[in-house]
Amino acid sequence: MARDYYEALGVSRDATTEEIQQAYRKLARRYHPDVNKDPAAEERFKEINDAYQALSDPKTRARYDRFGPDFRRIPEDYEERVAAGAGAGFGGAGFGGAGFEGAGFGGGRGGSGQRVRVTPGFGGGGGGGFEDLFGDLFGAGRGARGATGPIPGADQEAELELSVEEAYRGGRRQVTLAGPDGARRYTVTIPPGVVDGQRIRLAGQGGRASGAGQAGDLYLRVRIAPHPRYRLSGRDIHLTLPVSPWEAALGATVPVTTPGGEVKVHVPAGSSSGRRLRLRGEGMPDPRGSPGDLYAEVSVLVPATLSDRERALFEELAAVSTFDPRT
Repeated sequence: MARDYYEALGVSRDATTEEIQQAYRKLARRYHPDVNKDPAAEERFKEINDAYQALSDPKTRARYDRFGPDFRRIPEDYEERVAAGAGAGFGGAGFGGAGFEGAGFGGGRGGSGQRVRVTPGFGGGGGGGFEDLFGDLFGAGRGARGATGPIPGADQEAELELSVEEAYRGGRRQVTLAGPDGARRYTVTIPPGVVDGQRIRLAGQGGRASGAGQAGDLYLRVRIAPHPRYRLSGRDIHLTLPVSPWEAALGATVPVTTPGGEVKVHVPAGSSSGRRLRLRGEGMPDPRGSPGDLYAEVSVLVPATLSDRERALFEELAAVSTFDPRT
């Protein structure tokens, strides 16, 4: 559930328009992503921007005070419909069922089996906000919005779960989200090398605007699913490299399967379990810079069962070797 807009701005419910603007100025200066690099600052800024968009317009504020978080889903002619006997229920007026949550889309699934979890709408839309208040402090403003002007749609966010291989390769995906007007299908271009938490923006695909306002954007936040073989650290990929005792002792070149395909890894002679081998540039790609690295950690494995010949050779080795791993 989104936080109450008055609480988000730290003002009382009977605050004046000037008090709301002053509170927004103070918070926006503090949390704007251009001045606050804390990862949580961007989300906080979206929250206060959404609150300001609703409360700075007297008409929108009145609708919020009456209908709460669902106010953007209520048609502007709702009062007229009720007065005309259309019925106060959302279902009777054709505005969606009671199971619809918040201002965002409902749940859904993406193509190729990936899970999409949708968060209720947040954040301001295309007009108004920080730039209008502070002009060229962070860039040119878009012009002040009139008190009775169009209301922009809210930005919305969905969670898109990808496998490590999908994140590595990128490509086009079909993503389906369920909304109040039925399922909506999107073709999403996933750049190669996306990392956990990265957002993919679909411009104009968020909340609908009122009047001539600009529709909000839909952001798909990438979540990379746990993988049985790979562990990610930023763009670096870590994996376990099983080797035999003789490969570890004598050295060997062994194949390794990576998200980008098979590569060869040289295991130096005398490698023990835990040794890390670095393959520069074999990690997650980065379209804007250098790719990550791949780290293969040696794990020496012994046969679960031995043939007579293997047993004889191991016994011979044990008899002649002076190596003591405990010293």
